Amino acid sequence: MAVYDYDVIVIGSGPAGEGAAMNAAKHGRRVAVVEEQDLVGGNCTHKGTIPSKALRHSVKQIIEFNTNPMFRDIGEPRWFSFPKVLKRAEKVISNQVVLRTNFYARNRIDVFFGRARFQDKNTIQVSGTSKGTETLRAKNIIIASGSRPYCPSDIDFKHPRIYSSDTILKLSHTPRTMIIYGAGVIGCEYASIFSGLGVKVDLIDNRDRLLSFLDGEISDALSYHLRNNAVKIRHNEEYESVEGDSNGVVLTLKSGKKIRADAFLWCNGRTGNTDNLGLETIGLDANSRGQLEIDEHYRTSTDGIYAVGDVIGWPSLASAALDQGRAAAADMLSGDDFRYINEVPTGIYTIPEISSIGKTEEELTAECVPYEAGQAFFKDTARAQISGQPVGMLKILFHRETLQILGIHCFGDQASEIVHIGQAIMAQEGEANTIKYFVNTTFNYPTMAEAYRVAAIAGLNRIANL
Repeated sequence: MAVYDYDVIVIGSGPAGEGAAMNAAKHGRRVAVVEEQDLVGGNCTHKGTIPSKALRHSVKQIIEFNTNPMFRDIGEPRWFSFPKVLKRAEKVISNQVVLRTNFYARNRIDVFFGRARFQDKNTIQVSGTSKGTETLRAKNIIIASGSRPYCPSDIDFKHPRIYSSDTILKLSHTPRTMIIYGAGVIGCEYASIFSGLGVKVDLIDNRDRLLSFLDGEISDALSYHLRNNAVKIRHNEEYESVEGDSNGVVLTLKSGKKIRADAFLWCNGRTGNTDNLGLETIGLDANSRGQLEIDEHYRTSTDGIYAVGDVIGWPSLASAALDQGRAAAADMLSGDDFRYINEVPTGIYTIPEISSIGKTEEELTAECVPYEAGQAFFKDTARAQISGQPVGMLKILFHRETLQILGIHCFGDQASEIVHIGQAIMAQEGEANTIKYFVNTTFNYPTMAEAYRVAAIAGLNRIANL
């Protein structure tokens, strides 16, 4: 059995693993990456972030074509099947794999395709590689093995009409009706995608409002637009049973309701991929959701072992995972670029999309912070009118006395891009971090960015006469 020595071993090649491996390699360390799938990129590239966002983009284009009167000169509205739209996502996935494969090659990082398991805290056994079983040794090991959908045992996920958020990418037809169980970020995104394809969607939520971590006004806007696209949202519901037959699926809820649909998509929770790593041999225990406990330097309780990405839980975002991986490598190498990742913008790719950073109105009210809100509605901005994307708004929350920016909340086209302007200003020190920045700065016209100026003026006007 071949044995290879490295400075750092990274388990997983998703965003967290990639960030860790690249940062360690840039600091001159010899790095090995172990990836269970046949290609690099992790679930982010193959089953999660990239395919779902590529799907969303294609569906958004279909909606624009079918609803824009100008295109009626070209032809009648068109219906597109889910498999046809999925082909576009497959091209993006392929491009991402090529890009990321080159990253590893260029930085001379060895990638082992196989299943990793700890023999001790400095030794990993990789089974199923092209050479059989191989052994890797290193002083430091970073666990970045990602997550998978939580699939309860009382639901038959082998049934051809019952899917998880991973297996939905193998859907070979376009159902007329669909039940989506779980109204978190993934469930809401897929509700947007399928309703955009003309599928009648029942979205089952076990809470009393969608995405309760969002600002209430933004959550309400999402609910309105999903319902406007014929999504039936059912709050405060839990499943009793899910039964598939040759014609579809019947969902029985604990409230007594029964719902039938052509297909069922489970989007309720994820589990860290830690159960087959042999953590017991190095004194680590994952919690009931497969997640590992870490300190503020991404170190586990076992010396030399770090954990990043979905295996540590919040915020379970690709953007944060990449930075967590880089930070863990920086700490390991005593680098001066370490930072704990705690200010992370949300990016929710529904149609329209949502993004925010900082406090919500509900949080500021609970904390008795004297705040005010400035709003700009996209329907009133020239750029949104030109692009035909009038839905949405930008909201700036700021302190009434110091004018410090406390939160940025955006709903509408390009929200995940727009939020970064506010994020950059919030990160400044002193007077640079006030709403006056947006009033005293000249923005290109017409742009979506000028919504900041409109919202800032509106907010200052609300306190001008007090």
